[in-house]
Amino acid sequence: MMTSSDSKSPVFYGYIVVLAALCIMIAVWGSYYAFGIFFKPMLTEFGWSKAILSGAFSISMVIQTVLAIVMGGITDRIGSRIVTVLCGTVLAIGYFLMSRVHSIWQLYVIYGVVVGVGMSGSFVPLTSTAARWFIKRRGIMTGIITSGTGIGALIASPVATRLVAQYDWRLSFIIMGIAVLIIVISAAFFLKRDPNQIGQRAYGESKGSEGLGRNSRGLSVKEAFHTKQFHILAAIFFCFGFDMFTIVVHIVPHTSEMGFSATTAAGVLAMIGGLVVLGRIMLGFAADRFGNRPIFIFGFILASAALFCLIAAKEIWMFYLFAIFFGFSNGGMGTSESPLVAEFFGLKSHGLILAFTGSGFTMGAAFGPFVAGYLFDIGGSYQLAFILCTGISILGLILTLLLKPVRVETRRPIQPD
Repeated sequence: MMTSSDSKSPVFYGYIVVLAALCIMIAVWGSYYAFGIFFKPMLTEFGWSKAILSGAFSISMVIQTVLAIVMGGITDRIGSRIVTVLCGTVLAIGYFLMSRVHSIWQLYVIYGVVVGVGMSGSFVPLTSTAARWFIKRRGIMTGIITSGTGIGALIASPVATRLVAQYDWRLSFIIMGIAVLIIVISAAFFLKRDPNQIGQRAYGESKGSEGLGRNSRGLSVKEAFHTKQFHILAAIFFCFGFDMFTIVVHIVPHTSEMGFSATTAAGVLAMIGGLVVLGRIMLGFAADRFGNRPIFIFGFILASAALFCLIAAKEIWMFYLFAIFFGFSNGGMGTSESPLVAEFFGLKSHGLILAFTGSGFTMGAAFGPFVAGYLFDIGGSYQLAFILCTGISILGLILTLLLKPVRVETRRPIQPD
C-alpha cells in the first residue's frame, strides 16, 4: 500500500513545500522575464544597441550557469531554504541597484553579475526539493512549481508595463526588488529539505521501503558524466534555453518594431506566460502517465511549428497564435526537465546533476538573446534570428529522439523512481 506520511498530521507537508516553491518562482522569474519591458525606455535614455542590452541578460545567464552547480550541491546537503533566502536577497539588491545605472559597465556588473547570482538559487534548488518529496505525482508537482515562471510572466509583464508608463523604469526596478524580497523570504520559511525532517515519507513511497535510502539510489555526478545521456541532455536543454529566452527577451521589441503598441506587445509576452502555466499543468499530468521524454519530443515539434508561425507573422492574431503554441510547448518541457534527470540518473546526486545538465539550458539562454540582438543590429530585422531559433528547435527534437535509457555496469537500465 502506498502512503505519504508516518506522522499523525492529516496534511502531507509536501503540498505546502510545493505551494511555497510556487510563490518563490512567481516572484523571481516573473521579475526576471520582465526585462524585455525595460528595453525600450532604456534604449531611449541611453541610446545603446539591442546587443548591448541583451549582453547584460546573457552575462546573468552565464553567472547562473556556474553558480547553479554550486547551489545544486548545497541543496543536496542542507536543503533549499537557506539557498533561496540568500539568493532572493541578492536578487532584490540587484534590482535596487539597477535604479542607479548610468553606464554600460554598471549595467553589466549589476544586472549581469548581481542579478545572475540572485537567480542561481531558484530553479535547481526548488525542483530538486520537489523530486525528494514526490515519487508518484512528481511530474505534476514539478509542473505546478515551474508554472510559477509562466504565472510570473503573465503578471509581471502588464504590471511592469504600467509601472514604467506611470512612473519610470528606475522606480519600477525598486518596486520589483521590494516585491521579490518580501515574497521570497516569507515563502522560504515553509521549505523543508525532505520528508524525514518532519517524520513523513515521500509521496508514493511504501511503508516497507527504506525512506531516504531510496533517494540515495542512482548515479553519482562522476558516473553520470561518463554516460552519453548526460551530454545529450545538456545539449537538449541548450536548445530549449536558446529558443525560450530569445523569445522572452526579444518578442516585445519585435512586436513593437512591427508597429504594435507597447501594451499589445506586452500582451503577447503575457499570453506566452499564460500558456506556459497551462502547459506546465496539463503536460505535467501527461508526463506522469507517458514519461518525460515524450513531452520533450512533443514540445520541440510544437515549438518548431510556432516559430514558423512567428517568421510569417504580420497581423496581431498571428503573434497571439504563436504565443499559444510556443508558451504551451515550453511549459511542458520546463516541467519535464527535473523529472527527466531523476528518471535517467536517480536521486543520489539529483541537485548537482540537474545543475550540470541544466547549465546547458542557461548557456543557451545566455547565447540566444545576445545572438538575436546582434543579428538585429546588423540586419535591422529579427527574421534571421527566428529562422535560427527554428533550426535550434529542430536540432533539439533530433537529440531527444536519440535518448536511450542509461545502463550501468550490470547492463540493467536505471528504472524511473
